[in-house]
Amino acid sequence: MTLLGLGLALVVGLSLGLLGGGGSVLTVPIFVYVMGFEAKQAIAMSLIVVGAASLVGAARHWRAGRVDLRVAIIFGVIAMAASYAGARLARLVSGPVQLLLLAIVVCVAAISMLRRARPDPPPSADGPDIDVVSPLSVVRLMPVAIGVGLLTGLVGVGGGFLIVPALVLLGRVPIKLAIGTSLFVITMNCAAGIVGYLGHVTMPWGIVGMFTAVAIGGLVAGTHLVGIVSPVALRRGFAVLLMCVGTFVLAQNRRVIADAATMGLNRVTVWRAGRA
Repeated sequence: MTLLGLGLALVVGLSLGLLGGGGSVLTVPIFVYVMGFEAKQAIAMSLIVVGAASLVGAARHWRAGRVDLRVAIIFGVIAMAASYAGARLARLVSGPVQLLLLAIVVCVAAISMLRRARPDPPPSADGPDIDVVSPLSVVRLMPVAIGVGLLTGLVGVGGGFLIVPALVLLGRVPIKLAIGTSLFVITMNCAAGIVGYLGHVTMPWGIVGMFTAVAIGGLVAGTHLVGIVSPVALRRGFAVLLMCVGTFVLAQNRRVIADAATMGLNRVTVWRAGRA
């Protein structure tokens, strides 16, 4: 494992610790374009890194009382089933197509982070945060759980940039609880995805273990630096980095886009010929 790979593992962990998410979407591009692993192998490796780092983060939030266990279990079980299905479905999808999907997810994550890169609004004077999550709110979260789970299994991302807003807006979960609950769900999600990939990819456990250890070290360091650096500036800067990474991955897999466009044009031509 190169020093560059270790340095980037530290960046992944620092971003998770400082920003609460986003760094996990970098792990697959790092494994593929920096460390030279094949796409499917890189996605399976990413699930281990993201799952282990999220477990450490979830444990820290759990000790602080910032995990809604009921929502986490309901959301997580649904997402786990979808994640396992996504991992099995990945066998039918080519590596370049998976990377193309990942590039789109990275760009969406960048846009999401840019939209959130603003000072948090002051607490409402109307009353305290909502502490009870209604059954209706949980039902609203089910489609999001399925979508996040499928993404985790297919492209190896945790999906925290989708889970946290969904918990807050649809589940009516207070933001502090949403972050810890999201990490708990991501851990469950990644575990199911890993099971789906076992037996279909070769896992270089030594490299994965070293990368994971450095990322966790970065996560712990990042949580201690939160009060020192500006989260708004960090979020903006990291969002720009994600957009650059997403654009790079799209460019690297432009042939998939070109082939899809050609196939679509051919089908339109055949359809028109059949109507003539």
